[in-house]
Amino acid sequence: MNARQWTRDLGMGTKFAVTGGREGLVRVLLTAVGVGLGVALLLLTTALPSALQARDDRGAARDDFTYSGETAPKKAAADTLIIGRRDSTYRNREVRGRLLEPEGAKAPLPPGVAKFPEPGDMVVSPALDKLLKSDSGKLLRERLPYRITGTIGRSGLVGPTELAYYAGADGLEKRLSGGVAERINYFGPSQQNQDDKLDPVLLLLVFIVFIVLLMPVGVFIAAAVRFGGERRDRRLAALRLVGADGRMTRRIAAGEALAGSLLGLVFGTGFFLVGRQLAGMLEVRDVSVWPGDLNPSPALALLVAVAVPAAAVLVTLLALRGVVIEPLGVVRTVKPPRRRLWWRLLLPVAGLGLLYPMIGQGNHNGDFSKWMVIGGTVLVLVGVTALLPWIVEAVVARMNSGSVSWQLAIRRLQVSSGAAARLVNGIAVAVAGAIALQMLFAGIESEYTKDTGNDVGRAQMLVELHGDMPLKELGRQFTQTKGVRSAAVVSTTTVGDRAKNPEDSLAVAVGSCAELREVATLKSCRNGEIYRIVGGSYDDETKKIAQAGRTLYFAPAYDGNQPPGAAWKVPAGLKTAGPREDPIGNARDGLLITSGALPAAAKAGLEHKVFVSLDPSVTDAREHARNTAARVDPLSYDFTLAASDQSPQFRSIRTGLFVGATCVLVLIGASLLVSQLEQLRERQKLLSALVAFGTRRRTLTLSVLWQTAIPIALGLALASTIGLTLGAVLLKMTNLAVTVDWWSVLSMTGIGAAVVLVVTLLSLPPLLRLMRPDGLRTE
Repeated sequence: MNARQWTRDLGMGTKFAVTGGREGLVRVLLTAVGVGLGVALLLLTTALPSALQARDDRGAARDDFTYSGETAPKKAAADTLIIGRRDSTYRNREVRGRLLEPEGAKAPLPPGVAKFPEPGDMVVSPALDKLLKSDSGKLLRERLPYRITGTIGRSGLVGPTELAYYAGADGLEKRLSGGVAERINYFGPSQQNQDDKLDPVLLLLVFIVFIVLLMPVGVFIAAAVRFGGERRDRRLAALRLVGADGRMTRRIAAGEALAGSLLGLVFGTGFFLVGRQLAGMLEVRDVSVWPGDLNPSPALALLVAVAVPAAAVLVTLLALRGVVIEPLGVVRTVKPPRRRLWWRLLLPVAGLGLLYPMIGQGNHNGDFSKWMVIGGTVLVLVGVTALLPWIVEAVVARMNSGSVSWQLAIRRLQVSSGAAARLVNGIAVAVAGAIALQMLFAGIESEYTKDTGNDVGRAQMLVELHGDMPLKELGRQFTQTKGVRSAAVVSTTTVGDRAKNPEDSLAVAVGSCAELREVATLKSCRNGEIYRIVGGSYDDETKKIAQAGRTLYFAPAYDGNQPPGAAWKVPAGLKTAGPREDPIGNARDGLLITSGALPAAAKAGLEHKVFVSLDPSVTDAREHARNTAARVDPLSYDFTLAASDQSPQFRSIRTGLFVGATCVLVLIGASLLVSQLEQLRERQKLLSALVAFGTRRRTLTLSVLWQTAIPIALGLALASTIGLTLGAVLLKMTNLAVTVDWWSVLSMTGIGAAVVLVVTLLSLPPLLRLMRPDGLRTE
């Protein structure tokens, strides 16, 4: 067999597909839509790494806090800028804020900003501008009392939906020592910043996420190229009648599939371009991308362009291998031979065999072999597609009795169980992979989640700020805020043995008696008294430094930019207090000074911590507290107290899974709908004939529902079994105990069933239109 014959026969099949009348054209369009949806998702997947890299690059280009005194300039110069950090959160959305004070004509401009805003002005991102001008941004406008004078360009934003602003300010130099402001002379990543490398378990998680998301896409593409198989076979029988041999007819059939896949590439490119534009308007868990950043890798895009048509030809040839096409008909019209089980079991067994050598590795016994992980997982999931047709055939062969609708459905499944299995193969693979992933996520979550020590029963927010406001008035500002039940203001500073660069120092907490009891154990307390905490980790150090009559210095300076600390003589008669963890889990040492005993000269160096207890019944209570903090100190910093905290890498992987799973679910629903409509179209004359003979529409509708429900139930049962097995092996590979989150298993299975149910309901209107007697007309 030479290449010329292959080319001629494939070309003939392509010609038949596009010139074979209405039936052939409809089949090609259905195939193209099904393939196009899969191609679009593949292109989006190949484009996602470049989009995320572009996000990271823009984020690194605007880095401003080096967190290193060695890299930050010490003194003002023509090219220096003081930048203050004012990040915040608004209704669970991050708001990136910076205050700018240029110190010279050559001060660096932030990326995306044309000129520095004047004090009282700000430039904002388009998304923040839209939010501030809407009714839902009313509370945020109170927090940002600046006039909008410009917009941040694309080069200064990681995504189109990011909320960010730069505001002009003055007087930031006095805040350089507090960690909320820094002097810089460039924007960009610090030389000391290094990318965090994923550990072996997280890398394994990334591999499994990509496999689980892409496998259903490949399954749907393989199913899409087989649309209209029964009518195609009748056309091939006609070709045999005019002299074509069996091999030639198979190549012509492959040419028809090739035409649909090539048109599918065109459709897929169009779907991708539309989806890329829509991506700019979407935000999933605070992640958004610019449409221009979604550029597929040329090598991967070329691979998709070659692999999809090649797969279409290969799948068609394999599908016709067991079909005898004769001049007067196709053997498929009679009961097909029983499927063999042994080779179908080899696929998942071989996959588990590839994964077995890596059991017990975890994070301490070397990296996982990525090719063995990919190969083993793919074989296990492909085993779902191989086993499901055999299971459907074996089960429906033993079903006979029942209502008329049930018998119609069973007979149809007995005749074409393969087509029914293809309809649900993709959803079964997706559910199996999702169950395995959920087990892996649930198993390793505790490894990447740590207890913060926060006592969320005592406080739900912590606000850190500076200011000269009296402590009593500061507490009143918060307690009178809407939605705040109570606020304990504890001011902190340090005392050292020297005004500059002390050798020994102690922590100091200042507040009322009630507020000091939040951070220490006091048997009795009166305003004007001073206490020394005993029983803490640094008890000996406290006794050494806090001696009566010794001169100490409040807020001693550690660099040339800070003024020297104020002198203070330790009074006699220090009382004792015991350590107690504050709401964020810190047990203090050092000194406690009530407000009445604090020297006036020491008030300027205080930093205030406000432990805020919120009323959960008040809507936006957290936002009202943040507004109060911003009003008291524009450079205040607040964060929500939580009982636990997760690794950022783990959270980002889970976010990526959520984004990808959303896209795959959309593809699953769309592809299933196309498949269902294609099968209904092939049965149009049969349905019309049954209606013409008096069969009730309700009976036919129920039969169609049973034809979908039975394979789905079997597919989900198989998917659960395979998913649990794969999940157990993956947990063993990470050296963790095997635990099953049954709620996740049920939820994943329920989501798969819900998608099919929605698709079935959407296919009912076309089904009712097809069940008309005039459907028997033909040309």
